[in-house]
Amino acid sequence: MKAEAAKRQFLEYIEIERGRAVKTIENYDRYLSRYFEQMQIKDVGDITEQNVREFRLWLNRQKGTKTDSMKRRTQNYYMIALRAFLKFLRKRDVDAISPEKIELAKLPERQLDLITSAELERLMKAPGEAYAKETDENKKITYLRDSAILEMLFSTGLRVSELCALNSDIDLTRDELSVRGKGEKVRVVFLSPTAKEAVRTYLKARKDMEEALFVDGRMDDPHRITPRDVQRHSKSYVTRAGITNVVTPHTLRHVFATDLLSNGADIRSVQQLLGHASINTTQIYTHITDSHLREIHKKFHGKNRG
Repeated sequence: MKAEAAKRQFLEYIEIERGRAVKTIENYDRYLSRYFEQMQIKDVGDITEQNVREFRLWLNRQKGTKTDSMKRRTQNYYMIALRAFLKFLRKRDVDAISPEKIELAKLPERQLDLITSAELERLMKAPGEAYAKETDENKKITYLRDSAILEMLFSTGLRVSELCALNSDIDLTRDELSVRGKGEKVRVVFLSPTAKEAVRTYLKARKDMEEALFVDGRMDDPHRITPRDVQRHSKSYVTRAGITNVVTPHTLRHVFATDLLSNGADIRSVQQLLGHASINTTQIYTHITDSHLREIHKKFHGKNRG
């Protein structure tokens, strides 16, 4: 079977039957195309353990954005795409090497960007403090918006893209809302009283008719806010709050997860709240709570001995 024809069928399959995001499909297309081109793959039978190994060696020698070689995590993305492609071929009874032959490079333990409780409190207060000093009514609305965004991110653990996709017709009389996440999967997230009040105040101050929950700062022709906008605005509040660590909107998702785990939530529940397809992804947070578990062990273990 021709490799290009098989790839096209595979990409259609993950889009239609698996419901993968358009960006994922584009990435898989790029990863597979690069492998086909570099290793001169014409038919699926041309895929061998040997040329996969040669391709991995070639990837490892490519210059990275900030290093002399491509990051292992990025190299793994190519292998994940190839393994998914081979699984598809096996499901279609196409003769090709086993997907189990494709192993991923071991990665160092992921380091999370976290902030202290005091830093979190300063960050959450920053838009309100800017609002109190502002006299321009339009700018005041943007400060109300940014306060609502920060409260929503911390309350729900939403990805920034999910937050930006929300519409203003959410029911603020309820403590929960449904969001559509990766792979078009719908999950329920929960709003704190503080988050609900911040959103309600922002919506009340708005004068536009845009359907998006959060819009950019253009008063004459507002548009749905973008993840890049949220990142840019958040950075200014990190500076205002005097936080020197790297803090992004996604940091609040990390803080949301570790806060739940540290206070006794089980990992399966946190997985569902975050919208992780695999619990392996959620487990990156467990080592953060080790210090809490250490204190539990110290307090309760071995008290009856000697």
